[in-house]
Amino acid sequence: MAALRVEEVLAAAEEQEAEKRRSITVEKELELEYDLGNLLAVDRNPPPAAALRGAGPRREVLLRALARDNTQLLVSRLWELPAERAGGAGGPLVAQLPEPTFRLPREKPPPKPRPPTRWEQFARLKGIRRKKKTSLVWDEQAKEWRRRWGYRRAGGDPSRAWLAEVPAGADPEEDQFARLRREKRERVARNELNRLRNLARAHRAGSAVPAAPLHPTGHQDRDELRRVARVARVSTASLGRFQPRLPKESAEPPSRSGGKKRRFEPLLGNLAAERSRQLELLRNMGSKKPVLDITRAVNKQMRQEEAEAAAANKGKKQSKRGKRGRRQQRPGRSGKKSGARRQPQQQKPAGGGTGG
Repeated sequence: MAALRVEEVLAAAEEQEAEKRRSITVEKELELEYDLGNLLAVDRNPPPAAALRGAGPRREVLLRALARDNTQLLVSRLWELPAERAGGAGGPLVAQLPEPTFRLPREKPPPKPRPPTRWEQFARLKGIRRKKKTSLVWDEQAKEWRRRWGYRRAGGDPSRAWLAEVPAGADPEEDQFARLRREKRERVARNELNRLRNLARAHRAGSAVPAAPLHPTGHQDRDELRRVARVARVSTASLGRFQPRLPKESAEPPSRSGGKKRRFEPLLGNLAAERSRQLELLRNMGSKKPVLDITRAVNKQMRQEEAEAAAANKGKKQSKRGKRGRRQQRPGRSGKKSGARRQPQQQKPAGGGTGG
C-alpha cells in the first residue's frame, strides 16, 4: 500500500517535470520570422481550419494555446540576445535589442517640413548663423548674475544711477537725471500706446463685425473704455482669472467674445432637484397646453402698447399740423376775397352822390 503510494507520487512528479519541459519547448513545422527590434514574431504555419470554424470554448482554447506558444518562442529568442545589468550589479537584466527590420505603418501621415522664411533664406545665402544669447549676464555693480532685459536687469536703470554722462552737444546746465526720467516716461507711454493698438487690431481681426477704431490718446467713450478693459483683461494667459478687479467690475472674468457664459448643472449633485427637473420637463412635453413664457408675453404686450401709443401720437401731431395750416390760410383768403368785393360797394355811394 505504501509502495503504491510512493510510486504514484514519483509518477506525478515526473509528469509535472515533463509538463514544465514541454512548456518551454515548442515545435513548429515552419520556423517563425522574428523582428526582435519591434518584439514581433510572424507565424506562417496554417492553423487547423476545422477548429476555427465555429465560435465556442474549443476555438478560444486553441487560440490561447497558439498565442502562448508563439510568445514562448519569442521570449526564448530574447534570452539568446546579449544582456547587461542596468545600474550596477544589483540592477535589472536588460537585453540589447537589434535594429528593427519591419517598417510599421503610421496612424497619421508624417508632418510636412515648414517652408523657410525670407530671413532664413537670406541667412543661408549669406552664411549667417544664429547665435543664441544667454538670458543671464554678470553685473559688475551688483557683483551677481542678472537678467539681460526686464525687471532687475544687469546695469540697472540709467535714471537711478548716481552718475549721468552729459552727451556731446547738450546744454551743460540741463539736468541729465530729469532728462533720463522724461525719456523713460515717454518710452513707457509709447509702449502702452502700441500695446493698446495691438489689442485693438487683434480684437478687430477676431470679431466677425469690424469694430470701431480705438483712440488710446483720449476721445474714448464709456462703452469703448469698457470694451478695451475687457479685451486687455482676457489677453493674459489665465484669461483674466487672476487679474485685479476694478471697483465696479463683476467678480466673474469676462469671456473673449463678450457674451454671457453658459452655466451647466454638475453631473453629481442634488438628485432630488434633478429628478424634479426631469419630471417637469416630461410633464411639459406630454401636456397638450402650450407652455406660457410670462416674461416674453409681458414684453410683447408692452411693445404692442408702445407701438399703439406711438401711432396715436403720430396721428395727433399730423392732425394738429393740418388744422394749424388751415387756420393760417383762411384769414388770407377771406381778406383777399372780401377786399375785392368791398371795393365796388364803397365806390357806389360816392358815384351815386355825384350823379344825383
